[in-house]
Amino acid sequence: MNSEDSERARFVDAHWATLVQKVIMVMPIADELRSAGMLEWEPYCKIKAADINQEKMREFYEVLHSGGDKVKSAFYSSLENHEQPLFRSLGSIAETAEALVKSLNKYKKWIQKEYKNVREYNSLPGEYVLLSKRYTQPLIITRHREKREREEEMCSVGESFQQLLTSRNNADKGSSVLDELFIADNKGVNPSAVILQGNSGHGKSFTAQKIMLDWASGNLSREEFDCLFHLKCKELNHISGEQSLAELLSYNSGLTSAQISQILQKSPEKVLILIDGFDELRFSYSDTSNMPKLRHFSEKAPTEASLKALLRGHILSESFLLVTTRSTATKTLGGLLKHPQRFTEIIGFSEREVEEYFMRFFQDEELFRSAFECVKANETLITACSIPVICWIVCTVMREKFSDGADATSGLETTTSIYVDFVSTLLEHHCQGLSQSVLTLLKSLGQLAEKGMLKKQVLFEEKSVQETVSGSPFLCKFLLKRRIRQETMYSFMHLSFQEFFTALYYISLDEREFLDKLTERFHSQTQSYLALYLDENFPLKYGCPEPHFLPVIQFLCGLSNKEVSSTLEEMHNLSVPSFVQAQLEEWILHVSTNGDYNYLPFILHCLYELHEKEFVQKAMEAWQELDMSWDQLSRTDCWALLYCLDCCPHFRSLKINFAAEELKMLQPVLCRTPKLELTVQNFSDTDVTNLLSALGEGKHLRELKLNSSCLSDQSVLQVLNALNKQNSVGGLQIVVKSISADTALILTDFLQSKLKWEEISLKTNDAESLCSSLRLFSFEGKLVLNVVRWCSSPQNEPSLSEIILKCPRSEASSINVKSFLQAFHSVNCITEQSADFDRQVDALLSQLPSVSGLSAINLSVPLLTETWASRILFLVESCPRLAVISFHAGLWGSEGGQWLAGLLMEEGIKLLKESAKRPECIVSIRGFRCSKSSDRCTRHTEQIEELSCNQRVTIEFCGEKCTEDIKSKLVLPDEN
Repeated sequence: MNSEDSERARFVDAHWATLVQKVIMVMPIADELRSAGMLEWEPYCKIKAADINQEKMREFYEVLHSGGDKVKSAFYSSLENHEQPLFRSLGSIAETAEALVKSLNKYKKWIQKEYKNVREYNSLPGEYVLLSKRYTQPLIITRHREKREREEEMCSVGESFQQLLTSRNNADKGSSVLDELFIADNKGVNPSAVILQGNSGHGKSFTAQKIMLDWASGNLSREEFDCLFHLKCKELNHISGEQSLAELLSYNSGLTSAQISQILQKSPEKVLILIDGFDELRFSYSDTSNMPKLRHFSEKAPTEASLKALLRGHILSESFLLVTTRSTATKTLGGLLKHPQRFTEIIGFSEREVEEYFMRFFQDEELFRSAFECVKANETLITACSIPVICWIVCTVMREKFSDGADATSGLETTTSIYVDFVSTLLEHHCQGLSQSVLTLLKSLGQLAEKGMLKKQVLFEEKSVQETVSGSPFLCKFLLKRRIRQETMYSFMHLSFQEFFTALYYISLDEREFLDKLTERFHSQTQSYLALYLDENFPLKYGCPEPHFLPVIQFLCGLSNKEVSSTLEEMHNLSVPSFVQAQLEEWILHVSTNGDYNYLPFILHCLYELHEKEFVQKAMEAWQELDMSWDQLSRTDCWALLYCLDCCPHFRSLKINFAAEELKMLQPVLCRTPKLELTVQNFSDTDVTNLLSALGEGKHLRELKLNSSCLSDQSVLQVLNALNKQNSVGGLQIVVKSISADTALILTDFLQSKLKWEEISLKTNDAESLCSSLRLFSFEGKLVLNVVRWCSSPQNEPSLSEIILKCPRSEASSINVKSFLQAFHSVNCITEQSADFDRQVDALLSQLPSVSGLSAINLSVPLLTETWASRILFLVESCPRLAVISFHAGLWGSEGGQWLAGLLMEEGIKLLKESAKRPECIVSIRGFRCSKSSDRCTRHTEQIEELSCNQRVTIEFCGEKCTEDIKSKLVLPDEN
């Protein structure tokens, strides 16, 4: 839908009352619209059937109203042909409308010309790129994130970060940004004002520019916006004197204030105003008592007053607003903005958008693929590239390397090296004509950066920049219009560059000043008794860096790296003093010696940035056993860990938690580490080969957990065979596709091996499996077999939830695992009411006397009945070495996560009391005993422990002796 159609439609609406009374040639107009396909047969007949022209026109309007602007525009054209005298009588307004359409068309062409190109941070005069070759739509959410969500994002990198980022997105990528921002909510309400929040470098201004260009190019589907205006807050800060809103809008529109006034007067409800960079305004938002009360867009007032009146809706209340801001100003903006309003936030690029950005940037399939695969393999880079400006930085560095014929990965080993390469590229290619030396420039930039870090400031006025820096390609330059002249403001391209230049500044200081500055950052929490925390020679030693200064410390480690410092000295005559590395290394050794695991990941990254093999070996020696199992390692952590352990070929013990896709990367270091405890996430059949290679032979494998897996029998066999090649195995925990007869045979063969192991645990969620969980473990020199069937639903309640057998480890071969599991499965396939139930239970229990040396049996059954009491007595008599039988009334809930208690029926207790039993065998029963008549009690329920008539009890029978203990809490089967 174009603006001309909209203007003509508004003309028809505005003059409809006159047209109803004055139009004579109704049917010729109707015939023409019918021929053009704009009028269906049924409404055409209604128009024709009407008696008089006025009635015909009223029928006509129903058609026009339902047909929208396009049909109204066609009616306008036909009216102009058939009713020229009438049309001329309305001609002054029509001519104004036509003139306005022409102005809008001219404005759109101006927008297309001005907005289609973008200048990059390092563009030389006259250089530009097409916005379409750079802009990639970021992920946008339309809600506030909770604290937990933000913490997850902050703690996540690599794949987990990408998953979180994608899960946060609730916008339709097939729609334009504007369509998503102003779509009706679930209550059918469209917002009048939208806040678009985003951190620095996330593309807020790019998005605003893309919206303007899409509108001017006719690429928006929203019909309610006939005109868009763009207010840049950086420019508003430099507009002095009194201005009307129409005049403010003319600063960046190519329209005169008079033309803008016509647009605003005619259809304010179809105007969208983009206010870009609210957080950069230097206005006061506290005292508004002296501010003029504006009610019209033509009233002159200070810029602050006009803008506040617009935001509050005092001016142009019918218009729509889209305001971009950083998070620091969201609260202020929300309290100032008219309603209904909506909060949205740019959260950056997912991996898919990063790939799209690289594709647009390189415009060459081979170069794009080579660059993207390099970044994707480095978790640090792919995560950093979620920030659009970092994407540009990485692409720029890689493009330079490609153009020089270098391999994309050369010199990109550390984060610091990426930044040094980028700085070197700009100094080499874009710094001609500098009025100061490179050293002076870098130090000046560092002073400016540190000043911003201390004040937590990222924007710098021109005066502030000129006091320290005399021209620099490393600062973003903003040219702002102020009437007939321009004013400039600066910022670093991203906060990370500000951190980097702060580190550069610190290495330029003498030792005393360097130590004074960093001591303050390391001991900011202990200033009142600082002397107690200082080592005279190494004042950083006992401190902890301020959290927001950690990246600076990591950059300092990277700058201390020999290759990086050599590059700086060779290319820029900038040397890194030896005391920088000495102080940092002493702090790292102190943290390592104290075994402070809170700093372990950060220390590994610092060592990775240092890239000094001898020192890494010294630091890692302090960690006698490297334990990083408390949380899953990121891909970046794995890279750092791999480097550090590569420097320590004789490292003895490693305990880590990581994703299966990192197996191949970590394989070299895992192969040569003799003691391992591994937790591998998201493990699958395709990862088995990499695991086998990583494990090798002859290790002490304390524990191997394959989480979130779903392994086939073939994979289980391969893993068990690999365990047989180790010196010792503590435990193996696997999630499998199914525990089948073949699984049982595999385990039976494994039991015959002479390998020393402590536990084998298999779990499955397959309802058709022989059991839900199967554990074999050692306990007090005995072998324990634990088989469980979880209750997936009340309809699938197992008749025998759990059975545990204990026998001498030397007699393990006497257990026919396959037959036992099949019998256990058969019992749980039918209910107790089934005619075949007793036979299946007997078949299972009859296997137990054949287990040599069977010393203990645990049974978990929903209900102790007289029949189950008889079965207990059978086991006492038929298993001569049986010392303990434990019976638990109840069953395990889904995935073993909840114990559902059951009842001990009085007739079952009575039978056990009255029956003769071997005195050397203790029978213990646990559950809820009902104080009422047993015939009123049924099976267990989830509410059973809430009933006052029930008591938790443990009853022990030893020969003729019986003791009863009333418990204050529920005792689970695996508790003593």
